[in-house]
Amino acid sequence: MSEGGGGSSTSAARARLLDTATRIFYAEGIHSVGVDRIIAEAQVTRATLYRHFTGKEELVLAYLGQADRGIRAGTDIARKGEESAADAVRAVCRFITGGIKGPGFRGCAFLNAVAEYPDPAHPIHQAVLDHRQWFLETVTELLAQVGDQPADEAARHLVMLRDGAMAAGCLFDPELISETFLRGAEEILRARGA
Repeated sequence: MSEGGGGSSTSAARARLLDTATRIFYAEGIHSVGVDRIIAEAQVTRATLYRHFTGKEELVLAYLGQADRGIRAGTDIARKGEESAADAVRAVCRFITGGIKGPGFRGCAFLNAVAEYPDPAHPIHQAVLDHRQWFLETVTELLAQVGDQPADEAARHLVMLRDGAMAAGCLFDPELISETFLRGAEEILRARGA
């Protein structure tokens, strides 16, 4: 049985807690949801919650960690098998739009979380920054293989387009937002000679 947020084994109760917290945090926000509700919906005791997580903050960090692992895995799968770096960028962008067009989409879990935890020193804010840094490094690495100019500015541009698409995708027509994002990514690639 895993204590806290780490460890290689996990119990069914811990999984229920994390699944319940993930569903509610993503749908309703983090601050608006108390641990009593998570305990009730996960059908566990308070002692079980505290056996697996030191408190709500650790549960939020586990939620973001799970989201991070899912996005990293989806990005890796999208990139695999593509013949060129430009095609890998396109595949990663299509992976992003798949989420935007998915049922229950409510924006980026990380942007939503950082809006609730604006203090840059807070561990939840730091988890968001770590995820974003990984994504920026990933697209910078890919774009560096497209064209011969430095990729930093193009990568920042792509991340900003992604942020805008994630924010707009839950406010407007997700199909239109996805098409607009993909066109923007294509323009970045075209500017780099792809």
